Amino acid sequence: MFAITADPIDAMAVHAAVNHPGAGAIVLFVGVTRDHFGGRAVTRLEYEAWPAMAVPEMQKIGAEIATQWPGAKVAISHRTGVVEIGEPSVVIAVSAPHRAEAYAASRFAIDTLKVRVPVWKKEHYADEGAAWKANAQPASTLGDGEAP
Repeated sequence: MFAITADPIDAMAVHAAVNHPGAGAIVLFVGVTRDHFGGRAVTRLEYEAWPAMAVPEMQKIGAEIATQWPGAKVAISHRTGVVEIGEPSVVIAVSAPHRAEAYAASRFAIDTLKVRVPVWKKEHYADEGAAWKANAQPASTLGDGEAP
């Protein structure tokens, strides 16, 4: 399951897409809209994407995970449109034979998605301002303690 959707994301459906008898661990990452960023009150996020490019790039990430972590399966769903505070923007499920691989593959999935997948985010602020946010830098360029 690799999807760009305007509908609310069903995290358990994403989880179910990777659940299988050989899975010793499933990591479910749910990225939600928070009410602040950079000292400003955020009222909502708005996402735009190019599904014709985004979904194939998500599939490539899934293939890379399957190669790097044998036995791992991944599913990714990303929202478009308005996403209110507390609602999921992105859900990633990764199953693997062991927990260490599931955690590592999940981290790889979100970090790589933020760099490579053509999804754009606009933050709307309580002070009536709004700003389009740039895609993340590759994790290898981030300093200690920085999050993409």
